[in-house]
This record gives sequence, structure tokens and C-alpha cells, in this order.
Amino acid sequence: MSGTKGAGFRPRSLDAVNFLLADVRGALGPYLNVFLVTRQHWSQSEVGLVTTVGGLIGLLVQTPIGAAIDETYAKRGVIVLALVLLAVGAVVIFAMPSFWPVAIANSLMAIVGDVFGPAVAALTLGLYTRKQLARRLGRNSAFDHAGNVAIAVTAGAVGYAFSQRAVFLLVPVFAVLAGVAVLSIPGAAIDNDRARDLREDADGTQVSAAGYGVLFKSRPLVIFGLCVMLFHLANAALLPLVGQKLAAAYPKEATAMLSSCIVAAQVVMLPIALLVGRTADTWGRKPLFLAGFAVLPLRAVLYTLSDNSFWLIGVQVLDGVGAGIFGALTPLVIADIMRGTGRYNLALGAIATVQGIGASLSGLAAGEIVDHFGYSAAFLAAGAAALVALVVFALRMPETVERGTQVA
Repeated sequence: MSGTKGAGFRPRSLDAVNFLLADVRGALGPYLNVFLVTRQHWSQSEVGLVTTVGGLIGLLVQTPIGAAIDETYAKRGVIVLALVLLAVGAVVIFAMPSFWPVAIANSLMAIVGDVFGPAVAALTLGLYTRKQLARRLGRNSAFDHAGNVAIAVTAGAVGYAFSQRAVFLLVPVFAVLAGVAVLSIPGAAIDNDRARDLREDADGTQVSAAGYGVLFKSRPLVIFGLCVMLFHLANAALLPLVGQKLAAAYPKEATAMLSSCIVAAQVVMLPIALLVGRTADTWGRKPLFLAGFAVLPLRAVLYTLSDNSFWLIGVQVLDGVGAGIFGALTPLVIADIMRGTGRYNLALGAIATVQGIGASLSGLAAGEIVDHFGYSAAFLAAGAAALVALVVFALRMPETVERGTQVA
């Protein structure tokens, strides 16, 4: 698979970007929650408050960031700047793991963390034609999952050999490597009009971008956004909750066990992402997405059946199916919906916003439910939200692949 403009672009550069960005983000994630609860002795409610505040602050800038990515020609520079800020936040958490420094650093990381998804999707759209897009986005997702496996193993080893706190120092290391990978993509190879999904008339005249109101006028986008919010409301807290249960039972092995959960899911996500990339045009988007949504309520219920570490890690494998489908298909579905509007990255930012709302509320709600009713109640509440998402998607979300591109 190759890009369309040449200019020195090599697909392996984009592979490396996806792999290394996953390493940067993955060295934080659920490890922060487990570290704060088990080593700094924060309450569930305190952790939930920090997570929610950071998420809500990030929400304020996600959609504007998407709009800015549409407009800027410096898409590589935006990613590099976000990497620098993310590394600074991780170092602050390592050096000063008390409430206010962590809250401020986590908020900073929430703001810049969601730059990566829209920016990498924009690069991909600008480097590949429409007929190449499904396979390339599937490949992006596969390398992202491979990076998550690599960082989970690395973080587990570092946490076991040194301390949970030392894991945060991996962020600046991988941020430097990711920055090098981003800059290895030649700027001249990126078609900036195609990167925002701006179309031309038949005579080659450039069509103006749609207004921001297109976000609310597109019924499929609104329905998809609601389903995304419910999915992350259910899903975001599950892995941290499992990590906390494992940490309570096995404090010495907590980081290694959490890494095992992540690896188990990510190993499954990788082939799922490749399968989605190969079949999304022939099978359609909706059947694949329904399968991804259906796994989540099942997984939430299964967590309540046993506290055995092997069981919990085994159930986490199911996350690989749902998240693998979700990660590979989301940018593709948005590209279908926003085709020709010139507002692709704006829409990605908007979807990231509603995703962040769900994830932020998930952390706060789960913390409160665990503090008052226990872990099983939190898992069942997540399962209920996931079931609503499945029903709404099945009944209201249309197929987005165009008939002319869907192969029988």
C-alpha cells in the first residue's frame, strides 16, 4: 500500500507514528488510577474527581482542536507540540504526586491527548485515496494496538522491577521517538484539502467547506455521537476497576497484572482491526459495529461472576473485540458521513468530545458506585449503559458505506 502523492512518503513512517503514539498514551491511562489508589492512598472519589475534571476541561477544546486541524497545514507540528506537553505532564505526576499537581497535569494531558486521533486521521486522509482508506485505517488501528501491547509489557516490567511511579518516565522517552516518526513524513506528501475531506466540482473547482452547523444537521452523526458517548460511559471505567480489584488482592504484582489485562485485549484487537480494514467495504460498517457494541454488556456482567485473577484477565480479552472494531471503524464512519464537507476533523473533534463526556462521567460514576455499593454494582451499571448503546445503534443508526463502494 502506498500513498498517492509520493514526495518521499513511506507507509512505514505512518506505521511508526501509530505504534509510538500508542506507547506515549499507554504509559499513563489506567496506571495513573491504580498508582493513586494503591500507592498514594487516594479514595475512589478523589481519583474520580481528578479524572472527571481533567476530562471536562479537555472537552472544551476538543472540537475547536478538530476545527484547527482542518484549517492548518502544520498537522505534523500540532502532533509534535502535543507530545511535548504530554511529556511535561507525565514528569509532573512523577515528581509531585499530590492532589493539585496531579489534577493540573492530568487536565493538561486531557487537553492534548485527544489531538492525536484527529491529527493522525487527517494525515491518513491526506496521504491515501478514498478506495485505500478502509484498509489503511485498519492498519493504523493494528499498529496502535501493537504499540499498546509493547508499552503494556514494558510498563509492567518497569513497574515490577522499580515502582509503579517509574512508569510515568516512559512517556517522555516515547514522546521523543514519536516526534521523530511524525517528522519523517514529508509535509509535501500531504494533500491538505483531502486531509479535511474537501471535495472538488466536476470541473475541478474547489468547493467551500460547510459551516459548523453541519455537525447538528447530520442526523447520522448525531446518532453516532450518542452511541459513542454511551459506549464510553460504559467502557472507560471497566479496566481501571479491574486493575483496582487486582491491586487490592495482589499489591506487589498489581502493575504486572494490569499489564496482562491490557496485553490480553490488545493482542485480540490487532487482528480484529486488520479484519475490519479488509471487510468494512464489503460487509458494511453497521454489522461490524453491532458486534462491537454487543460484546460490552456481556463483558461487564462477566466481571461480576468471579474475583479470580485468571478469570478477570480472561474476560478482559473480550475488550479486544469491541475496542478493536470501534477503533478501526470510527474514523471511517465519520469520513463516510462528512464526505465532501471539508469538516472531517471538526467532526472527529466533536465525536472525541462526546466520547470524552462519556469517559469522564464513567470515572466519576464508577468511583461513587464502588464507594457506596461495591464493584459488582459498578460493573452492572456499566453493562446497562452498554445495552442502551447497542439498542440505539441497532434501531437508529443507518449504514454509512456508499452503495457504489460496497462490494458484493
